[in-house]
Amino acid sequence: MKGKKKGSDPTGYGGEWCIEGDAPLQQVLERGDAPEFLQCALVGPVTWQMRNEVNARRAATSPRLFPHWVATLLAVGASVVLDTDGGTEEHSLAEVLERENRTGLLKIKVPIGSSMRLGEAHVSRTPSDNPIVLAAAAVELSDGVVSQARVALTGVWEDPVRLAKAAEVLVGGTLDDAAIAATAEAVEAEVAPQGDYLGSEEYRRAMAGVLTRRALERCQEVKDA
Repeated sequence: MKGKKKGSDPTGYGGEWCIEGDAPLQQVLERGDAPEFLQCALVGPVTWQMRNEVNARRAATSPRLFPHWVATLLAVGASVVLDTDGGTEEHSLAEVLERENRTGLLKIKVPIGSSMRLGEAHVSRTPSDNPIVLAAAAVELSDGVVSQARVALTGVWEDPVRLAKAAEVLVGGTLDDAAIAATAEAVEAEVAPQGDYLGSEEYRRAMAGVLTRRALERCQEVKDA
């Protein structure tokens, strides 16, 4: 990892953090240099046994197993190194998840810039249950202007986790209340949830907007390192 952790503030990292594909998630969690936001995504309803049985490769390419963790990786713009016939190639995790063939993952690379602001919000029946809907947001600012913005959501598409295109409208503007409200409204219109015993289609759609707003508001509250 390039750069050092500065206290408990998740913006206090710099550079890039790498995870070997065959590393068990428990090992990832226990690494002393693990970013706090990735550690948080591996606890809660995720058990010690699950983290020991599943490695980073399988977790990243089978997002139904650990949707919170994959959503966090997507939000921060993680990329993966793949073993191909022509050598190794690097692609965004979002791009790889769109493929049917997701084999050959050697390494996950997590960019961790000092200007990155992170926020997460979710709703679940109990703290020990997987989230019904979750929103993970990452925003990078340059002189007060949003240079990058991503919001990943779970529980609101047929896919277990996906990036919302609506977050792109934040780029080039300021992260103010009006922009956050507009993005949350656009996310609510974009998602296509399927109702089940945990929540109706209407409930999941409404939560997509509410949780996107809360996650972005948490990004708004983070102070620059």
